[in-house]
Amino acid sequence: MLLRAFSVLVVAIGLSLAGGTLAPRPAWAQATAEEEANRRASVLQNTPEWAAKVQFGKRNTPAASLEARAIGSYARGCLAGAVALPVDGDTWQVMRLNRNRMWGHPDLIAYLESLAKSAPRVANWNGILVGDISQARGGPMLTGHASHQIGLDADIWLTPMPRGKLSREQRENMPATNMVRADWMDVNPAVWTPNHTKLVLHSARDRRVHRIFVNPAIKKAMCRDAGADRAGLNKVRPMWGHNFHFHIRMACPAGSENCQDQDPPPDGDGCGKELTDWLDTQYKAIFAPKKPGGGAPARPKPPMSVDALPAECRTVLVAR
Repeated sequence: MLLRAFSVLVVAIGLSLAGGTLAPRPAWAQATAEEEANRRASVLQNTPEWAAKVQFGKRNTPAASLEARAIGSYARGCLAGAVALPVDGDTWQVMRLNRNRMWGHPDLIAYLESLAKSAPRVANWNGILVGDISQARGGPMLTGHASHQIGLDADIWLTPMPRGKLSREQRENMPATNMVRADWMDVNPAVWTPNHTKLVLHSARDRRVHRIFVNPAIKKAMCRDAGADRAGLNKVRPMWGHNFHFHIRMACPAGSENCQDQDPPPDGDGCGKELTDWLDTQYKAIFAPKKPGGGAPARPKPPMSVDALPAECRTVLVAR
């Protein structure tokens, strides 16, 4: 079980072996333009053309002729009638433009714009830096996320937007800030502030938001800093990675009959044993001695095909 957890964690937070110890490196969601290009080229070279992530990954424009709909589930679906978040707003800037992942369901895009406009008031930030949302037609991605397929997921950097407009080069290569302490048991007080807690909780309190994912260490800090008003804290869920950004997940919007919501989060604020278990597992996955491997590595699963997605996704794929 621990070895399996370790594998998941390596993928999620990007750990590299340096000097005999595990050290964090920038996670996939924050990879530079060169790193992303190399990874995409490798995937395309080693993945059959019929794979859904190849088919959807090559579609650079939305299915604009179709009514906006989130189709399927967050990790197995597609997106009709997507709209793009403008790359610049007064209180937001889109990062990693080369990926073309600034597309979402119109309800999500409207929510992100309203969230960005509230950031100066709520958190005393200039605005927000927006990471990956979805591809132009949603669907599986060539690199990175398993979710973000139906236009209802968005990554918001935990690095506040700086004053002034970032250059294209900065947007492609500027590193995000790791908010987690070196032992992965709490936040780094040199970079995490009460304003981070305020912004994430403000995001969670919107009725349209279903969940927000953060690293377990960040959830721990939010449990400590939230004070008497715990509203929205149960929506903030601990998850591997998410130490550079928080991940917003919207509920299925009206008009998307074939969108599959998750079950609601459990009752309570999520600050008890469940969180302690996440922290303990994360710590052991990173720092426990690695057990000797036994036998040949498992053969990788074949990629998801378009046929494995909801039937409507074929229409989305070929629509003009």
